[in-house]
Amino acid sequence: MKYILTWFCALGLILGHTTAYSSVRIKDLCRIANETENALVGYGLVTGLAGTGDTARSIATTKTIKNILQRLGLEVDTARVRSQNVAAVMLSSTLPPYSEPGDKIDVNVTSLGDARSLVGGTLLLTHLTGADGEIYALAQGPVSIGGFRYDLNGNIVQKNHPTAGNIPQGATVEKNVATSLVNSDGYVNYVLFDPDFTTASRVATIIKKKYGYARAINASRIEVKVPDTEVNNIVGFLMKIESLKVNPDNRARIVVNERTGTIVSGGAVMIEPVSITHGDIKVVINTEYDISQPAFLTEPSSAIQTVVVPKTTIEVDEEAPMEVVLDGQTSVASLVSALGKVRATSRDIISILQTIKRAGALHAKLIIQ
Repeated sequence: MKYILTWFCALGLILGHTTAYSSVRIKDLCRIANETENALVGYGLVTGLAGTGDTARSIATTKTIKNILQRLGLEVDTARVRSQNVAAVMLSSTLPPYSEPGDKIDVNVTSLGDARSLVGGTLLLTHLTGADGEIYALAQGPVSIGGFRYDLNGNIVQKNHPTAGNIPQGATVEKNVATSLVNSDGYVNYVLFDPDFTTASRVATIIKKKYGYARAINASRIEVKVPDTEVNNIVGFLMKIESLKVNPDNRARIVVNERTGTIVSGGAVMIEPVSITHGDIKVVINTEYDISQPAFLTEPSSAIQTVVVPKTTIEVDEEAPMEVVLDGQTSVASLVSALGKVRATSRDIISILQTIKRAGALHAKLIIQ
């Protein structure tokens, strides 16, 4: 057992138990249908850059500088704007449900022009608008960059993306979005985070037993009738519903990250009887060049010259294939344990899981990232 756990850690594999799902609060399975986030966007200027801002080719930047200075009572000709300490940026943020004026939200900042870096910059006051064109927040403050870029005489040192950053708690909400918990017909609609007919039916059943009326409309939405005794206590009623527990029945799934070699297996992931053979052929082609020099001649001739002769060797190294046989229905954890005994790498396991899925022997949704 110790060997298996050590092998799991070495490959970075995280395998879930194959037991049934335990009881989960409705609060962790659903959300109220009207609880939606709202995307915000804005355009502004970042100043204070050490010569790494936009060049004169960025016409939008120079015009924005002129407009800002005009509002401050200064007249500047755009043809005379040559500062590279300013960069035009796009802002994006998300307005959470139930946000109130005065709340703080994070802001993402990305360069719009040809700035080389936003390190050390400060965002000027900029409004953030929603899809309806209304202003919902105001953003400003120093930009936090998770990287850097320095260049001198054609030499460049760069880490991550210095033209993108964020301002934590950099925007102040100025206007909220009205969120209605109860529809005009007296119903509250819940939406499952992971749509599933069985789970939706179970949620509706337990709410109906407790509070009179609820039904699953589809695999995602559950309709709940607010009792007459709870009309004046909506928040308390929703709190009671959220505390109810249900046994979800989500589809088994395996998430595979090919870049990092990580495999995350959910519960109840089973594999039918299958035989696996996996091996590699390694081919190495090496070319060396020899110089063919003519021997000493008494009479020179234009037909005699030095020739470069390539000499190519090909080596084929075929590794012995690994074989694994699984009898009877088994879990992904058992498969990984068997592959560990034949020293399969994480890349091998990912390839094998994909092939088993195509063969119809893996009863789970395989998600490749």
